[in-house]
Amino acid sequence: MDKKGVTIYFVRHGETYFNYYGRMQGWSNTPLTDHGKEDVRRCGRGLKDVQFDAVYTSDLSRTQETASLILQENGQLEEMNMVQMPEFREVFFGSMEGMYGADAYDKVRDYLGYDTSKEMFRNTDVPERMNAFRAVDPDHYAEDFMMFWSRVEQGLLKLIDKHRDTGETILLVAHGGTIRYILQNLIPELPSSKSLLNASVSVARYQDGLYHLEKYNDVSHFTDK
Repeated sequence: MDKKGVTIYFVRHGETYFNYYGRMQGWSNTPLTDHGKEDVRRCGRGLKDVQFDAVYTSDLSRTQETASLILQENGQLEEMNMVQMPEFREVFFGSMEGMYGADAYDKVRDYLGYDTSKEMFRNTDVPERMNAFRAVDPDHYAEDFMMFWSRVEQGLLKLIDKHRDTGETILLVAHGGTIRYILQNLIPELPSSKSLLNASVSVARYQDGLYHLEKYNDVSHFTDK
């Protein structure tokens, strides 16, 4: 029986200016706000006793900035090589990148045939809405769900193939949608499908062929500033 396994700490990036202004942010790069940086530092202090063996981010600046701040607070910045993987990007919203979220979702709502956004969110799931974003994007550059997930899954398989059964502890700093669907894939009984909070921590441990959820969307480390 294998006892080594692997433990993966999934952290969503800190608040960015597009997050703050309620704008669509998939592949767009905007920096962390001062509030976002402080939340990430608090996250790093909450993880100060965790020794990471490897660190991965997407290739977008907000995840790299978040990982650097975490490692500063964690005391591992100088010794740790951060590996950027474009597979772990957020979904791409095409021509709706940077648009106010309310305006973008109005287009999706119209396409899906709902009178109100509340009705749309109650009766559709994220994959349906992703597919609608691609449909309403004039040039169809926006990713649909299968385009998004097949890309993320490739990155996940690379990560698992490299680290499974090593006994290592991995930090992966990525995006809300990316982390949520990775965890739904690894842990079918995921307790919540709510959007992940900025700088939240979710932890999954692989042991004896199964993934076990240890934390999800945790911000308890924010209680002490």
